[in-house]
Amino acid sequence: MPFLSKLFSAFSKVDTISTKELEDLLQSHPKTQVLDVRTRVEFQEGHIKNARNVPVDTIVNYKGIKDQKVYIICHSGIRSRRASQKLRDKGYHAIHVKGGMMAWSGPIVRSH
Repeated sequence: MPFLSKLFSAFSKVDTISTKELEDLLQSHPKTQVLDVRTRVEFQEGHIKNARNVPVDTIVNYKGIKDQKVYIICHSGIRSRRASQKLRDKGYHAIHVKGGMMAWSGPIVRSH
């Protein structure tokens, strides 16, 4: 049981925002930093305007500004939660976007 409680306590440290809250934030602050941790192909099929694609398997190499909040999104929320925790461990103020692109109802950009 100690393993499970350790696992769940790690997840509880991640700040979370809903897709609706992110959409509202982007309307009032369009330069908000959004990282999309899906694969390049998933990203090209549709992403949030100005989001930066940093696939979850490369997130440990991310170099950003540590004193700014960064919002992390994926397809369903699983990869973004994991990426948010990794970035928090590196000193970033990473915020997990709950529900991911499946829950996103705002505009998307396609790039092929």
